[in-house]
Amino acid sequence: MDKDTILAFIKTKKHAVISTCGQNQQPEAALMGFGETNSFELIFGTFKTSKKYKNLKDNNKVAFVIGWDEDYITVQYEGLAEELSQSEIEKWVPLYHKKVPGATAFKSHPDQTYWKVKPTWIRYSDLSGDEEKIYEFTF
Repeated sequence: MDKDTILAFIKTKKHAVISTCGQNQQPEAALMGFGETNSFELIFGTFKTSKKYKNLKDNNKVAFVIGWDEDYITVQYEGLAEELSQSEIEKWVPLYHKKVPGATAFKSHPDQTYWKVKPTWIRYSDLSGDEEKIYEFTF
């Protein structure tokens, strides 16, 4: 298994579950749309009023699960989130909006923020056959 195959799988998915946890807080998980770069970075948006935003400001470590459909293939993803500056928004957010066009409805909302996550660890699990296929990569 190579990284290109995993990236191709990620590109087929529009949604993921993100998990965040602020300092001295309970963890929070949410289903959300996302985009990706060819370097495995994930792009997403959230409002400043969300629990996720508050958690990310306290603790930029995040985890995602991508895929869980009938194919029994998932990607577990851990990384470090960074809020995008205005110039970075112009560069990266179109990848997110291209993949999740419904998210463009929120781009002018005053509380909208955008984030890019750089991976630190990825595990690809294919449990569809008789033999488990699990591959891990550290970044």
